[in-house]
Amino acid sequence: MSNAFNTTDIARELVTLRDYWRYAISRFNASNLSFGHGTTTAGDDAAFLILDSLNLPIDALDPFLDARLTTAERELLAERIEERVATRKPTSYITGHAYIQGVRFHVDERVIVPRSHIGEILFSEYLSDEGSSFLPDPLSVESAVDICTGSGCLAILAAKFFPNAEVDAVDLSSDALDVARRNVGEHEVEDQVSLHEGDLFTPLGKKKYDLIITNPPYVDHEAMAGFPDEFRAEPAMAFDGGVDGLDIVRQLLAEAPKHLNPGGGMICEIGSGREILEEEFPDLELLWLETAESQDAVFWVTAEALGVSAGK
Repeated sequence: MSNAFNTTDIARELVTLRDYWRYAISRFNASNLSFGHGTTTAGDDAAFLILDSLNLPIDALDPFLDARLTTAERELLAERIEERVATRKPTSYITGHAYIQGVRFHVDERVIVPRSHIGEILFSEYLSDEGSSFLPDPLSVESAVDICTGSGCLAILAAKFFPNAEVDAVDLSSDALDVARRNVGEHEVEDQVSLHEGDLFTPLGKKKYDLIITNPPYVDHEAMAGFPDEFRAEPAMAFDGGVDGLDIVRQLLAEAPKHLNPGGGMICEIGSGREILEEEFPDLELLWLETAESQDAVFWVTAEALGVSAGK
């Protein structure tokens, strides 16, 4: 019995969105799928696949649970549920979208699926009534750079939060930059965001910035060796941070002072390397930032802490 015949049967038998959600959860659990690309359970992953495939709000499952689906919608969902199980690709690759705090971005296999804590931090700091306790005033930022931009999502969010800033976005992968270019166009920030191909700060020359944003590769080799299939579907270079995961973070700390304006700073995601970093840089003042899922995956460091003075 072929997959096509199976999905045709499923599309004939299941009618409502609730039917497909229940079915997807059963299939995902039975297949021992792995999650971690914006969802953490089979139920959440199934809801994301269904809602995004139907162009419904991804945080509003309940109002639509008993909606009857068209034949075309039922066939699409049956096929995508089977694709998720058969290929073990992240659901975002199947639907073609990922979200940061509700903001939608195009993704495909050329880029890592964005799930940066930095997006959450930007939203929580700048949408609070008090404003940010450590990030610069958004209207004062005239220049920002996103190093290791991938799909371009953090550079695009920077353009939205810092309306007066020229934003550069850098990646070593030309394929990733093609995806970023599409997202920059879809979010209509072409006049504000410039894309650069190269290694970290290299393509930027001597340019300096008020803000450096970076979510670099930071996974150590042991962890990469244990990746489930869903993570192996993503570009390996987007994860590879060397033996202990911090090779690129060290380069960023070494090079950032040459690219920061006085009064500026760098926000950097490093995963689980806090203990190593603090032991290696005991005198560096790092502010560790709390998110919904972590207390020490992201740090903020000021230009002054990195040795930048008003005279530089």
